[in-house]
Amino acid sequence: MCRWIAYRGETIPLEQYVTAPAHSLVVQSQRSLESTAATNGDGFGMGWYGEHPEPGLYREVRPAWSDENLRYLCRHNLRYLCRHIRSHLYFAHVRAATGTPITRPNCHPFACGRWLFMHNGIIGTWARLRRRVEALIPDEFYGSRIGTTDSEAVFLAILGAGGDKDPVGATARVLTSLTEMVSSKGYHEPLRFTAALANGRDLYAFRYAANDEANSLYYRASGDNVVIVSEPLDANHAHWKPVPRGHAIVAREGERLALEPFLAKQQVAAE
Repeated sequence: MCRWIAYRGETIPLEQYVTAPAHSLVVQSQRSLESTAATNGDGFGMGWYGEHPEPGLYREVRPAWSDENLRYLCRHNLRYLCRHIRSHLYFAHVRAATGTPITRPNCHPFACGRWLFMHNGIIGTWARLRRRVEALIPDEFYGSRIGTTDSEAVFLAILGAGGDKDPVGATARVLTSLTEMVSSKGYHEPLRFTAALANGRDLYAFRYAANDEANSLYYRASGDNVVIVSEPLDANHAHWKPVPRGHAIVAREGERLALEPFLAKQQVAAE
């Protein structure tokens, strides 16, 4: 399983959560504690928002622990080396591949317009379902399909289902279709979807599964700041709240964080 973090709040250096904590994402890439994969070395990536509506993106196929540029990227601005890269909303992800090639286009996060997306999970037998899932992507978004992962396909399907105006509803509609795909015609395949979605202002995260256990997800909120992680970044687990299975985190700009039930009926029906 992959590991990831998502942050939204006051502007801070990326290093605060990516490289600095005792159990940072870089440490998790070598020694995750709540993953079926002991290491997550099939590439990594970061996405962040700054002065432009579209996010910045950095992705690499090497393991996070072996990229000598990563710590410098997190600590120093690419343009002015004496300054920190700082952002009010950013993603970071270390990958454990589930069958698709280890290439830069297959590394998370994925970007399309102003949207960022990253995912930890699996969608049935991808070789069997790929054409059906990709058929959910409208033509206007299919041109943004540059990789071969199930994650990128689902991201573009969500945008095509109305994600720009209704991210939670669009995600629910796509996952309802996916649940039917993995649970019909005699199939009972796993669907695990622990994912984050952002547009530069608002942050959404989802913990959902059908025919399997949901991957771990935690969050910590203080004032307008929220950090969402695959597993806690330190030993003080009391500071981290687990996201219940079948729930979504909605952290919109200027609003209190909300934890909402998400697709409970579909999960029960698929089990």
